Amino acid sequence: MKAISYSRYGGPGTLEYGDVREPKIGPDSVLVKVRAAAVNPVDWKAREGYLDPMLDAVFPVIPGWDVSGVVVRLGVSVVEFAVGDEVIGYVREDFLSRGTFAEYVAAPVRTLARKPRNLTWEEAAGLPLAGLTAYQVLTGALQVKRGETVLVHAAAGGVGSIAVQLARHLGARVIGTASEANHDFVRSLGGEPVAYGGGLAERVRGLAPEGVDAVFDTVGGDTLRVSADLLAPEGRLVSIADGDVVGYGGRYYWVRPDAEDLTRLSELAEQGVVSVHVSETFPLERAADAHRLNEEGRTRGKIVVTVAQDEADGADGTGRADAASADPSKSTG
Repeated sequence: MKAISYSRYGGPGTLEYGDVREPKIGPDSVLVKVRAAAVNPVDWKAREGYLDPMLDAVFPVIPGWDVSGVVVRLGVSVVEFAVGDEVIGYVREDFLSRGTFAEYVAAPVRTLARKPRNLTWEEAAGLPLAGLTAYQVLTGALQVKRGETVLVHAAAGGVGSIAVQLARHLGARVIGTASEANHDFVRSLGGEPVAYGGGLAERVRGLAPEGVDAVFDTVGGDTLRVSADLLAPEGRLVSIADGDVVGYGGRYYWVRPDAEDLTRLSELAEQGVVSVHVSETFPLERAADAHRLNEEGRTRGKIVVTVAQDEADGADGTGRADAASADPSKSTG
């Protein structure tokens, strides 16, 4: 199959487009024919080697954790899905190797949910990682309640834009930091935009003189200090970008694959509560350009890589794994 891969850590130039071996599927996994895969900051951070202290890399590594696609083969114990099901997934394993920037991906069922019927393939691919991050932080780590005021940093970005919508759905008032060019976009999501840069604290206090109840940080660095100063008594601070948040009395959060949470997000998308803004798409062979654009850190919503379907006709699509691969007695492992 065709895929994007890298055989060493480094810049976007390490990404190569070419043939790789089609992934095997375990008993609790399905083979997904990829239609689209979203780009996330973690993808280029992994490629640069920043995740090496946490995750082993089995080279060559296919990047990407977000996917939308169609189930074409089932592991022997899978009952949750059928061949032909349209799915989305945050397909993260505890090592780097078998990602979603490919014609096919082997996806554990614990990472998948059914695709929202009202979203395009590109929009659906942008929902899992960003949506799960926003949902788990707001409902779990921050425990946002109706009537509270929430400050969301980078409110026009992939995670931030979904966080604004979800926080509004939870009944919160949302203040969102964004560049001037994205203020109307943040308003369209239900947030009250404030500009980045010097004087941020004063601008936020102008909207919330008594402080904010919760801060959702996606930026890190000096933003953490400003955020901590803006908290009301008993306010909560969570960052997904900087572990130094602990020093400010906050919590660092890393998103987890969760089929139940992802199913809930899919339902909210179908209800019109959550939308995904796709700013730009790239064909699979131009994934390096997608990485470069994402690294600039100024994207509104999501950047998505698409897989041409005439390239992805190699799987047999016959259903369950063949007997030789499914029978443990025939395994050489």
